[in-house]
Amino acid sequence: MIGASGWGSSMMYPIEQKLVIGVASSALFDLTESHRVYLEKGEEEYRQHQKEHINDILPKGVAFPFLRRFLEINKIYQTEKPVEVVLLSRNDPDTGQRVFNSIRSYGLDISRAGFLSGKSPHKYIPAFNVSLFLSANEKDVRQAIEAGYPAGTVIPTQFADDEEDQELRVAFDFDGVIADDESERVFQQNESLDMFQSHEAARGDIPHNLGPLGGLLQKLSFLQKMEKEREKKDQNYQRIIRTAVVTARNAPAHQRVITSLNNWGITPDETFFLGGIEKHRILEVMKPHIFFDDQMRHITGVNVPSVHVPFGIRNRNNV
Repeated sequence: MIGASGWGSSMMYPIEQKLVIGVASSALFDLTESHRVYLEKGEEEYRQHQKEHINDILPKGVAFPFLRRFLEINKIYQTEKPVEVVLLSRNDPDTGQRVFNSIRSYGLDISRAGFLSGKSPHKYIPAFNVSLFLSANEKDVRQAIEAGYPAGTVIPTQFADDEEDQELRVAFDFDGVIADDESERVFQQNESLDMFQSHEAARGDIPHNLGPLGGLLQKLSFLQKMEKEREKKDQNYQRIIRTAVVTARNAPAHQRVITSLNNWGITPDETFFLGGIEKHRILEVMKPHIFFDDQMRHITGVNVPSVHVPFGIRNRNNV
């Protein structure tokens, strides 16, 4: 079994028992040129542009380093194939053909797709059992979050991927990302760090509710347990997944983080309680292949592939 979702089988997993990531073409590839044509010349010129360049391979996008490594998990677990990436695109099948040609050129094992011909794909997140939807379209992501689905907006970066590095490093902020925004609301409503610390210290043994990406980290943690079992049987096995929690909290508010992670069955490889230290100081050493945070100020200027999760009171207040 894999977590509460009932994963686990000696046969190939059906999609409802896989860890599925839905990705827009704008997150997987760099569509800057195509988007410029759309904005400047309109839909018909955009369609013509895609047809004329159908065999031109698109540059890699923000989510590419993460997703390429994520799909490597199926090469290790060839019987189960426990993960999947589904393309959820605003294109129609005709203009989306260039995207599939690029997927094939890079050797990515992506076969399922939804083409929505200009409509937001967020409504189809549950149909594909998606635990994370990634897009460069902020409106689509906000619609997904407002509907209660896990999603994030990729932020452009100059990150240079080391393709020889086969480890997959995934880093998460805590409040408003893997946990709900209960504590953020306390801080915002009182505008007091002391009040926040007191609130959390008094609830150190009470776990938070899961946030929008809590389920994703739970499933990644289960895959890590599978890897540890594999490592016990094969001392030469090199684990793929490495997870981290990077939070601005410090003691005594750290205790509730630990309580929550234990309650959720999550054991990150690395946990940082920074207490005001800028997150980029940690991230630029760790070099995660993707980092999730609900506050743009922790992402802006950070030279790692980053995702904004527009969830919680900070985002409702545009803070």
